[in-house]
Amino acid sequence: MNIYDMSFAFIRNINGREILLIAVILLLFFGAKRLPGLARSIGQSMKEFKKAKADGEKELQASKDA
Repeated sequence: MNIYDMSFAFIRNINGREILLIAVILLLFFGAKRLPGLARSIGQSMKEFKKAKADGEKELQASKDA
């Protein structure tokens, strides 16, 4: 098990009620008008993170092969 698996292991234990609670809290904090923009920016950030992670893994693999 690597660090990535351990850091996100708690996400597997979240059920529907907890997701609903998180959504209500976000709605209260940010309001209905700002939530779509917030979700979009979170999605873009996750996309960039995954791309950077994949690039780092490729570089690591290339350095191991060399």
